[in-house]
Formats: sequence, C-alpha cells, structure tokens
Amino acid sequence: MIPLVAVAHGSRDPRSAATVRALVRRIAAPGLDVRVSFLDLSAPLVTDVLRDLVRAGHREAVVVPLLLGSAFHARVDLPALVAEVPELRVTIADVLGADLEGVAFDRLAAVADVSDPGLGVVLAAVGSSRPAANEAVAALARRWQSRHGFRAVAAFASAAKPDVPAAIAKLRARGARRIAVASWFLAPGLLPDRIAEQARAADPSVVLAGPLADDPRVAELVLARYTTALAAARRSA
Repeated sequence: MIPLVAVAHGSRDPRSAATVRALVRRIAAPGLDVRVSFLDLSAPLVTDVLRDLVRAGHREAVVVPLLLGSAFHARVDLPALVAEVPELRVTIADVLGADLEGVAFDRLAAVADVSDPGLGVVLAAVGSSRPAANEAVAALARRWQSRHGFRAVAAFASAAKPDVPAAIAKLRARGARRIAVASWFLAPGLLPDRIAEQARAADPSVVLAGPLADDPRVAELVLARYTTALAAARRSA
C-alpha cells in the first residue's frame, strides 16, 4: 500500500508531539505504512520522512495534514516542503477541518450543560492571518448557537480577534450567566494553555473542554482522508 504520512504543525511543548504520536499509532489498516511527521519545531520533519521513503524505495506517498483549518500552513508551507522531495509522487489530502465538529461538541458537552439557556460558549482556535480560516471557526460557533440555543462566539489565541477575554465579555453582554470554552485544537500545547489562562483570568468559574486528538473519530477521519486522496490520485494517474 502507498504510505500514509501524517503531518502536524509541531510545537515546543512536548505534550503536543506526544499527543500526535499517540493519534498516529491509532491509525490502522492491514498492510498500511503510517508515519508521523511535523512541519516545524518537532521531529521528524515531514521532509525527512519523505526522503526516508525515497531511500526505502517508495515512489508515492499520501500526506494527511493534521490541521483543523485551511490556512497558511496547509496552503503554502506544506506544499512547499513536499516540493523539496521531487523524487516522490506525493498527494496531499484535505485538512481535517469541520468534519471534527462532532468531536469538539462532545468535548464541550462533557464539561458543560449544553441545554442550559444561560450558557455562553467560546469556541477557541489558534487564529490565522487568512480571514477565510477564521471565518470557518466563526461559522461553526454560529452553527452551534443556531442548533443548540446557547450563545456562542469564536475567539483566537493569535493573529485574529476577538481574543478570549473579549469573547467572554461579549457573551456576558448578551446575557450569558455561565461560560464554557470549547477547544478547536487537536493537542495540548502553549496556545491552548494561553487560552485557558486568559479564560480563567476573565472568569474564574469558566469550564474548559479538552483538545480533540485522543477521540477515536480523529484517527478514523485521518484514514478516511488518506483513502479519499489515494482514490483521487488513482483517477488522475
């Protein structure tokens, strides 16, 4: 089978890489060679993994980005890194994105009463310089609000507004009596920690949902992205 190379962003926080490695270990299909890699800050880098595949005699690979948004890393960084290994025919799968909405909502429901009309939810994400990526998170928050009846707004750890304190203030102004922070992060790390610190400083009673990667549905989605990308590559060959 064509190898699956899962690529995460990477982090200076070792918890992040450990979580990604655990996720990749859960991706299983008979005979499938699954490898973990990172764009930056953690090892092995995706370019090193692709070169290892070339040395092992592989001619093709499917790279699945372990990313929640189609922002700079997915649209620019990853294709540029893949292009550094021209000896390998690489198909890049879609990001994980909104297909993990159910996982994020279930994490929220594990810490907050989502039927509470007084609930205000901050959907916290990393933030991007690309407005469309931020709008995708904001649209998810609006969808939750429409479907479930609680107040919900997006907030970002960097590169975009509002930040978490501003989002909490907005929810309070709209009548929210209890605040929960939902996670749009795969793994723990420095930015999720920043989100948590800001949320607790703004409201000591806030409850915080956990990141998503250890839910079995994430590994299933990675495998589904691989299968879809591989089929597309076969059609175009």
